Amino acid sequence: MSGLLAVPEFAFAFVAMLGVLITVHEFGHFLAAKLCGVRVLKFSIGFGPPIGFGRFRLAWQRSGTDYVIAWFPLGGFVRMLGDTNEDAIGDRTEEPDWASDPELARQTLGSKNIWQKLFIIGAGPAMNLLLPVLVLWGTLVAGVDRPTAVVGTVERGSPAAAAGIQPGDRIVAVDGEAVHWWEEVESAVRGRPAGRITLAVDRPGAGAPEPLTVELDVAKRAGVDLFRDTLDVGWLGLQHPRQKAVLGITDGASPAARAGLHSGDLVLAVAGAEVNDWNGFASAYAAAGREGRVPLRVERGPEDAREKLEIEAPALGGVEALGAIPAVVLVAAVSAGMPASEAGLVPGDLIVAVDGQPIGSFVTFQETVLASKGRPLSIQVAREGETRTLKVAPRRTKTDMSGNEEELYLIGIQGENSILMGSVAQDRELNPLVAIPRAAGLTWDATSLFLRGLKKLVLGEISSRNLGGPIEIARQSHLALQRGFQDFLQLLVLISINLGILNLLPIPILDGGQALVYTVEAVKRGPLSQRTREIVQQVGLVFLVTLMGFAFWNDLSRHWAGFLQWLKGLT
Repeated sequence: MSGLLAVPEFAFAFVAMLGVLITVHEFGHFLAAKLCGVRVLKFSIGFGPPIGFGRFRLAWQRSGTDYVIAWFPLGGFVRMLGDTNEDAIGDRTEEPDWASDPELARQTLGSKNIWQKLFIIGAGPAMNLLLPVLVLWGTLVAGVDRPTAVVGTVERGSPAAAAGIQPGDRIVAVDGEAVHWWEEVESAVRGRPAGRITLAVDRPGAGAPEPLTVELDVAKRAGVDLFRDTLDVGWLGLQHPRQKAVLGITDGASPAARAGLHSGDLVLAVAGAEVNDWNGFASAYAAAGREGRVPLRVERGPEDAREKLEIEAPALGGVEALGAIPAVVLVAAVSAGMPASEAGLVPGDLIVAVDGQPIGSFVTFQETVLASKGRPLSIQVAREGETRTLKVAPRRTKTDMSGNEEELYLIGIQGENSILMGSVAQDRELNPLVAIPRAAGLTWDATSLFLRGLKKLVLGEISSRNLGGPIEIARQSHLALQRGFQDFLQLLVLISINLGILNLLPIPILDGGQALVYTVEAVKRGPLSQRTREIVQQVGLVFLVTLMGFAFWNDLSRHWAGFLQWLKGLT
């Protein structure tokens, strides 16, 4: 029954996504044709006959144009008077006899000059590139939650820890430039892999009239970008997510171990007062002073069999004296046959350092592994109160990241989830003079990223297995809709940019190919022969069908097992 219930939602997400993108694209052609005085014979969303049953059909006529919503949703077209591309779109709409009618002849596509033709052809992709600006403008007006520049975690042994930056500090400026969002801080730090940086910090409860000024050195580390390319990045040891109050016990002789605390224990309360993150636990424990005992309520055990315990710990004035550290990389599972398993890592191990440097967050550890290029890493782990060092060489491994196949350097572990969401605020901009340029800038950033990815795909730096077809679009649309309308709009923006750019490529049948044909005709001062046009269309059709077939095969091979499971759910 659950499979049956999922079908309408899945179909709705797919049709809604493609329906908006196709309608916007074809409306661009339609509007441009009208503005240039070209008669539009047919405006079709989808291919094939109109959707309908009996006498009911999603088709109507107005002002000499047939409007159709067809059965096959993977595309659409605008058929113009005198358009010689009818074979490619598979439309046989009967044309009026314009050859003997001078008025109709002036309404044909062929009667227009080169600039008008290029305007009509380019209007479809242009609308797909304009749509993200409008969507992002709308989200800015409505408001969208974004991570604020509030420190959630300060990693052990980091420059930020040495400079005295604390969780809860709000960074208000970097080198004199005002910041409000976390990505502004992260971009400024990562883009500076050496030198000094000055942070202006507001500290809750400090009572200072002016922000604190903290000057510190930026450490250089190996990192990866969005395409997993290795590069040097700046690092201060600041993270936006907060750390759960999950204990890491490295020494079996420490006061924490003697009190009966274990690595992986989640502290729920200190002296009867609930705590919700590591900073809250550390503060509450320090407030208990240095005398007597401190009652801790902890949760322990596997996810499906958690138990609550009351443990009396000595009051020592701070978690460092207690012998507890945040369990940021606590191994939950180890994959057989992978480097971690071969090196001897086991579930329950606490990773505390790599190459002698303390690990203060899972993000830092993960990026260290990804950027290793297979270089053996000296990983220090704590196990049953003892520490040991293991040599682990990350291995380039094919993995599936949300439906995209990638080859990454991995060691084969899964960590316990030990982070909590950091501070967020609503980013809202009602002034269109500010919101529209911001939306255009965000669209340009996404477009630049797509062009970079397209270049890598052409050069073979990204596997062609990542090409997705209709099944992948449907799956991603469904997943985005399940996560929320905001995620669905974000995916709409990305696919619209993809559609706009791809349609500008000089491939016959696509808009870019048509623009190239019109340009060639303008240069040679005459139309191409009918035979030449047929050959160009056939080559383009073969290329496009081959490309779609390859993408469709990727979809099937990527999701075949899940598809069979889904079919079973329908019975």
